[in-house]
Amino acid sequence: MVLFSTPTHPVLDNTLEGEGVKPFPPENAKEIVMSLQQPVVFCNMVSDWPALRWNAEYLSALLGGRIIQFRLGLKAVDLVPQFETRCSYVKATLEEFLAWSCGQPCLSGPFSCYEYSKYWAYADYKYIARVFEDKPEVFQDIRWSDFGFPGRSGRESTLWIGSEGANTPCHLDSYGCNLVLQVQGRKRWHLFPPGDTHFLYPTRIPYEESSVFSKVNIANPDLKRFPEFRNATARVVTLSPGQVLLVPRHWWHYVESIDPITVSINSWIELDADHEARVEEAITRMLVCAIKSAENPCEGDLWLNPTEVEATSHETNLQYLNKAVAAYFQCLKASVSEQAWSSSTGAEQRTSKRRKREVGWEPEGCRLLTRESSFSTLKAEELQKIPFGPHLIPVVPQSQETSSAGAVGSDGRGLLAEDEGGHGGELHCTRKPLGMSNDCDTPAHRVGSDSSPNASPTTLSTNDLLDCLVNPHVINLVARLLLERTRV
Repeated sequence: MVLFSTPTHPVLDNTLEGEGVKPFPPENAKEIVMSLQQPVVFCNMVSDWPALRWNAEYLSALLGGRIIQFRLGLKAVDLVPQFETRCSYVKATLEEFLAWSCGQPCLSGPFSCYEYSKYWAYADYKYIARVFEDKPEVFQDIRWSDFGFPGRSGRESTLWIGSEGANTPCHLDSYGCNLVLQVQGRKRWHLFPPGDTHFLYPTRIPYEESSVFSKVNIANPDLKRFPEFRNATARVVTLSPGQVLLVPRHWWHYVESIDPITVSINSWIELDADHEARVEEAITRMLVCAIKSAENPCEGDLWLNPTEVEATSHETNLQYLNKAVAAYFQCLKASVSEQAWSSSTGAEQRTSKRRKREVGWEPEGCRLLTRESSFSTLKAEELQKIPFGPHLIPVVPQSQETSSAGAVGSDGRGLLAEDEGGHGGELHCTRKPLGMSNDCDTPAHRVGSDSSPNASPTTLSTNDLLDCLVNPHVINLVARLLLERTRV
């Protein structure tokens, strides 16, 4: 099986006749973002955004000598994913990063221990509100209001700056959907639908709230160890500057920088379904913290992703669970009230309500365990209503790309495929300040998703048990039982 072929495809035009003209008004763009359950690329929506000038050189001048943290990993491709627990961390200025990424010898300074030909560097998950806390005026350079989210700007966005090879391990985000703007360079995205979860061998080690990692290294899959990965259906897309990628809820993604310098900006859009997801995350946290904290208390919290400061206590986790359940039922109550109001309106309003439900506008998080319906793609007749074309490009499965040879059909729908000159972006969830290591010889941590000290390959480990206990399908069932029991 060819996992990632390189089909041809049309070159997309990022220009529109008439200055300031956008292909979709904000209300239509929002409907697409909130209803479409497949990844798409928006073109010609941000040509007037000041954020398009945010290349690394511009940001370096804007930040001056401000220090930011970079994650470093090896360019050599291994069978094991480079989780953040297996990376090194340095603190440096963007000016120092740019000098290093040009291949200049670094005899001193933060990057002196890391040869550019062997390592990549990534300033990822940088909240713009924190990085530019003394320059709030730059928040307005980012205008998510053009996508139907008034008031959302750089304050609610995240900045990513990386060198060639910098990557995010394959994962899905528990909360929200994701809009990603590519500013400089190109990034290649490997996307998998929620239905492929079983084929991606999900794990919660390293643990991070809101992130479910895959044990498969997408760039170099170990098919002997993970044979079911052969059944996964990849959608590969390369995002170019000026394009915006929509990553729908719970879509898996592996992201890699393929140009010398890349800059991306993203924003996670909250969804009603997040209330249910928070219940599931609270259950997961309780189980992971309880079992892993008891496993090797003297060795610390090496099972935590560096984004998690420490393992929270059982009492704290229980409080979090109760708050998540309470918030869920508040949402449910609000939804019932809305439905009661809707049923008392006229026939015209009821027809409008049904139309919204057909395209996915119904608040799915306020109904008990409707995950399956929220994951399903729109029906064929509903997809016909989506204005696919040169300004809204669907990211299709590779089998379709190959059979279609990247052609634009007679109905004007473009098929966006992976290619060196192609189009395809980035993302993640609530992050905490990262830990740091200045050790030039070894990364700060060397704990994989299923590595336990002195464990025999034939012996079940704690992580093997956790992979079953906190499997997304199991947690979904536990949440169903818990919410049903609480409601009674």
